[in-house]
Amino acid sequence: MFLPHPVIDSLHPEQVRMWDEHFSPEAGGQRRPAIEEGIWRRTQDPANRELSGWTEDESGRRRVVHYRLHYGLDRTQPMERLVLEELYLYVSWLAPAAEIADHRRDLDKWLTYGRWKPTGSQDGTRRRGDLYATIAEYTVHPQDERADRDTPEGFTSLDVTIRSEGYSLARAARNLPWDVLAGGMRVKEQRGNPTYADDLSGLLDHLPFVVEAGCGTSIEAGIQPLHWLHEVYRVTARAGNDLTQGYAFTLTPADDILIKEVLTDTQRKVDDMVSMFRSLVLAEPTTAHRVLKALHDAGHMVGPVATHNFDRLFARAGLDEAFMRRYDQRTPHMPFPDDAKALLVIGLHADRRQVQARARQRGVPIFYLDTEGVTEHGVHKPYLIEGAREGDVVVRSQATSALLRLAELLNVHV
Repeated sequence: MFLPHPVIDSLHPEQVRMWDEHFSPEAGGQRRPAIEEGIWRRTQDPANRELSGWTEDESGRRRVVHYRLHYGLDRTQPMERLVLEELYLYVSWLAPAAEIADHRRDLDKWLTYGRWKPTGSQDGTRRRGDLYATIAEYTVHPQDERADRDTPEGFTSLDVTIRSEGYSLARAARNLPWDVLAGGMRVKEQRGNPTYADDLSGLLDHLPFVVEAGCGTSIEAGIQPLHWLHEVYRVTARAGNDLTQGYAFTLTPADDILIKEVLTDTQRKVDDMVSMFRSLVLAEPTTAHRVLKALHDAGHMVGPVATHNFDRLFARAGLDEAFMRRYDQRTPHMPFPDDAKALLVIGLHADRRQVQARARQRGVPIFYLDTEGVTEHGVHKPYLIEGAREGDVVVRSQATSALLRLAELLNVHV
């Protein structure tokens, strides 16, 4: 496995221009849009017993995943190409010592099978091309010492770090998943009894409105839903056909195949890891994005779009973005314009960044545009909005058709 790793073999001039405008280091301000990052921490707790398998006799397991992928343009070829420049993947398990010992032996087998070569370093680091793999075992994990967390009796920890040559993270970045863990479990919202409507005509009495967008508009643009990453990084396994049941956590080391895939079939797994970023670079703003731009230009929509997506599609459609998908602060800033009379939430399941909570504090009515379901392999599965409540309005529809109807009602031409 050698870097840079090609993601898109050739980009046409318009794609290069788009990259320079929206993904280059200069484009994102404090945010670095050419870096894809994800963090998951899964623990066993009475509050998540159905997903984690917690019982009084089965508790204390933990799995932490942190990845960072750095992308850039390779301009050394006749045609510019999108490449993966740097890779960082960290997985940590806390489990009964016998399971950790078994998993450690499995890791040795996978390293041998994948032809990872010893580097001679004291920490036992192995190398395959431009990637390095390091394994560390702990009776008490250093991050648990740091947080003064107890280790369950009979448990030990095992960490695997896979990184590109010369790659290092600052201490604050390394601590980030553990700081997220220390923040505790997210408490799910309590769903009430929202009103259902056939269209967004109710918004006409509450203009102008602000938009918060989840992955619904991105899915319409051909980008994988964010929960697709859970499958790539083996975070969860489906608990049933109803998505409101959630996903069973991957907490037993023997059930965790992520590192096995990386060590034994590196090229294919890295291709999986970069697949979403490839899709979002190839995607184009949809009619839904263009309708919102037209509504904004007509004065019916105000402020930046509070977006949880890292595809930059709203910016590419000419709208300002307030990026919500962050780990370093619980409540990212959301500049609500003083004249905003409503919040329109498009394709977003839960109010993880408290945008809707802040709208409620301002007395702003909330409208949801959401199919309240996901279609997988041709089967539609319920996925209800988590925190919709009395006084809210839900329109079950694809974004494009509903927004076109709203533009028609407002005599806005797209």
